[in-house]
Amino acid sequence: MPTPVHAEVSRSVPVPLAQAYEAVLAAPLPEIFSRRFGPLPPIREVRDQAGDWGVSGIGQTRTIVTADRGTMLEELTVLEPPARFGYTLSRITGPMKLLVDHVDGMWSFATAGTGTRVTWAWTFHPAHGAARLVLPGLARMWRGYARQGLEELEAALV
Repeated sequence: MPTPVHAEVSRSVPVPLAQAYEAVLAAPLPEIFSRRFGPLPPIREVRDQAGDWGVSGIGQTRTIVTADRGTMLEELTVLEPPARFGYTLSRITGPMKLLVDHVDGMWSFATAGTGTRVTWAWTFHPAHGAARLVLPGLARMWRGYARQGLEELEAALV
């Protein structure tokens, strides 16, 4: 199996740890990730989500639909309030399917002064050996997409 590629971005926000965790977990994805970054499309909708995200616990799933008509099944894999929550994106369709088999995502939260340091990380698992050659470029673009998303999250939090 080809080696995964890891990328992460952090940002400090002026809200308490528990508030940041709860807000990010419940964030409306199409509002927070509404802008394209290079070839990475915005999120257009979330389907098949039963109840509030995270309330049903580990194993809860939903389908994320992007503007390029791609889809990803998101499954919660870690819930450790207020420190972190994680998920796996699988059953990827659309252009990203050519490069990525699945993604392991993690949101982490740590007290930083009077606020919270929020870190968002993705580990890209290549769809095949040749994809490993271009995934570092995709990871660089994802960092820009993630920075943009964290800016939107901060604006929604304060």
